[in-house]
Amino acid sequence: MVFKPQRFHDDKPVTETENPSAARLEIAAARALAVSQGLDASELTVVARGTEIVLGGRITSRREIDRAVDIIMSVPGVEKVTVTVASDEAP
Repeated sequence: MVFKPQRFHDDKPVTETENPSAARLEIAAARALAVSQGLDASELTVVARGTEIVLGGRITSRREIDRAVDIIMSVPGVEKVTVTVASDEAP
């Protein structure tokens, strides 16, 4: 049997978060969409990849997609928005 040395003996463990700033950015962008007027964000998803936000889900019109992008770009720290949203509007 192999015994490994104890870790954190008498020390508190340090919690590491892989991308803490991306998580905060994702939360801020999702919150901005949720509280915005004139936009139904209930079927949208927001995923942060560094300073980029990937906007997915479903939305009713191209106008709402543009509004969502404008809202997300107004969030401090967001440098780029990639849209993978499906629209209910005819092309």
